[in-house]
Amino acid sequence: MRLPLSVPIGFLLFLALPLAAQIDLPVSREIQEAYAKGTRNVNGSPGVDYWQNTAQYDIRVRLVPESRHLSGNADIVYSNNSPDTLRMLVFKLYPNYYQKGATRLRPVRSDDLTDGVEIRRLVVNNEPVEESGRRISGTNMMVRINPLPPGQTATINLSFAYTLNKGSHNRTGQVDEGAWFVAYFFPRIAVYDDINGWNLAPYLGSYEFYHDFCDFNLAVTVPEGYVVWATGDLQNCGEVLQDSYCQRLELAEKEETLRFIIDSSDLKNGGITRNSPDNTFRFAARNVPDVAFAASNHYVWESGSLVVDPGTGRRTRVDAVFNPEHQDYYLVAGDAWKTVEAMSYRFPKWPFPYAHMTVFDGLDQMEYPMMANDNPMSDRAESIELTDHEIFHTMFPFYMGINETKYGWMDEGWATIGEWLISPMIDSTIVDDYGMQGYEQMAGREEDLPVMSLTTQQSGWSGFTNSYPKPALGYLYVKDMLGDTRFFKALHHYIQNWNGKHPMPYDFFYSMNAGAGENLNWFWKRWFFDSGVPDLAIEKVTQRGSRKEVVIVSKGTKPVPVDLTITYSDGSTEAIHRSIAVWASGATRHTIRFRTQKQIKSISLGSTYVPDVERSDNFFQADNSLK
Repeated sequence: MRLPLSVPIGFLLFLALPLAAQIDLPVSREIQEAYAKGTRNVNGSPGVDYWQNTAQYDIRVRLVPESRHLSGNADIVYSNNSPDTLRMLVFKLYPNYYQKGATRLRPVRSDDLTDGVEIRRLVVNNEPVEESGRRISGTNMMVRINPLPPGQTATINLSFAYTLNKGSHNRTGQVDEGAWFVAYFFPRIAVYDDINGWNLAPYLGSYEFYHDFCDFNLAVTVPEGYVVWATGDLQNCGEVLQDSYCQRLELAEKEETLRFIIDSSDLKNGGITRNSPDNTFRFAARNVPDVAFAASNHYVWESGSLVVDPGTGRRTRVDAVFNPEHQDYYLVAGDAWKTVEAMSYRFPKWPFPYAHMTVFDGLDQMEYPMMANDNPMSDRAESIELTDHEIFHTMFPFYMGINETKYGWMDEGWATIGEWLISPMIDSTIVDDYGMQGYEQMAGREEDLPVMSLTTQQSGWSGFTNSYPKPALGYLYVKDMLGDTRFFKALHHYIQNWNGKHPMPYDFFYSMNAGAGENLNWFWKRWFFDSGVPDLAIEKVTQRGSRKEVVIVSKGTKPVPVDLTITYSDGSTEAIHRSIAVWASGATRHTIRFRTQKQIKSISLGSTYVPDVERSDNFFQADNSLK
């Protein structure tokens, strides 16, 4: 999720190293216990006894736009792959965020308050579960069951209903009189993992999500004239759309040329969907952590595809679905296409993992597997930055299964660096400094907590900077220090270890160490665990003939790169860069030596991605005594 800034507020030798080589990072008791149990490994890989639970969902829902009523049924086969016998199941009822009297961290309009999710039927292993056998607390529903031993499955059948929000749009709800983005809409079984057991963290509106990888069949029934887009592949185009539109979609999946599946003239002429009182759109998605859908009776649909994996020829279809009155959205499909291309070939240089990516014209700035709910933006640069930020989330948290609720920085930090790097690839005039000013202004203040603080323990600017710019800078600095070849080797090692699984922070740190072939704990500790501020200064400049020396002092404890812009007396300039490697030894001063016959006129210290809490000592002006 990309938060508007106006909102206050996420090698081979190394693999043989023993645990003792890693202990300079503070390791929580939960992680130590995971190492002892063999579910995780100190080299960053999943342990020999790693496990995670999964489920198969068959979900059928009906959306009634006039009443905002959504009702449905779900058949679930839940697999207990843990070593524990489960005596209860925990379900997430996210729409209870809008329940009267619910605890929440964001405001809800009074006309959006509801009675929450109505569980009309709940059957576990063919045994009905009455209300006395379940307890609902906020967005959690605890259900007592007969013991479910390791390696066994439970079959759950349930029906549910609730009223969607018309305003108070928080990632889901009505967009306008004929458009909807519907997310977190079905009762799902919470994550039960090797670190904390059941994920009991309530959904309060700000913290994000943590879900298991599951298989989904989703059927969405809507009135005639409504088209549905969703996570997964559309299974029955010919049953719900007229043949010409299915033919256009088929072409879009084979060709790079962007084309309108539905354009304004089609909307005017009508007859897009099958002539039936209602239509049921069916989708299938495999090994994804969530599903969401959108529906509209007046949106246009632009689409095209590209090869994301040249080794297999696999393609990804990219869609923009939008209100034709929103002019900025006519460029979104192209921006989304370029983002998917950049992700596959330039950063993180990993084939886009899904068959399609749909950007829907909504009221938020939020990501879902294969979907994004993005509000229109009047500023061209902001539209690009929002588009690539939300699409980048495909890798983190979805492909990587991150616990966003606790560690927002493990996904938002990556989306932020992705935005920083990819936006200029789409438009070279963009200098994207999202979050930089906010971090520099609050660094070192009371609310500036370490990045490793749990997201659930933070709010306001601390929650924002620790989820977005601070971790993004950490990733950027490591990329700069290692160079692209070693950085991508390390990052791909992490991705290979943990895609489709649930990585925790130490899995990331140690996977990167192993992939890079270098113990980076000195940096991880100082940037992610410790307090402190970034603060460099020009301490001394000497010029003795052609020999020049510039002494840089690190007054703060956060290691940041050194970027000098030197202006010579003849008006020419020179840029000198040093990575964070100059601070690896713990030194607080670094001397830059070079030779030139030119006389230094002035030196400025700093760059776009180097925050500094005190900039008054970042400039040097020569006088005659130094010439």
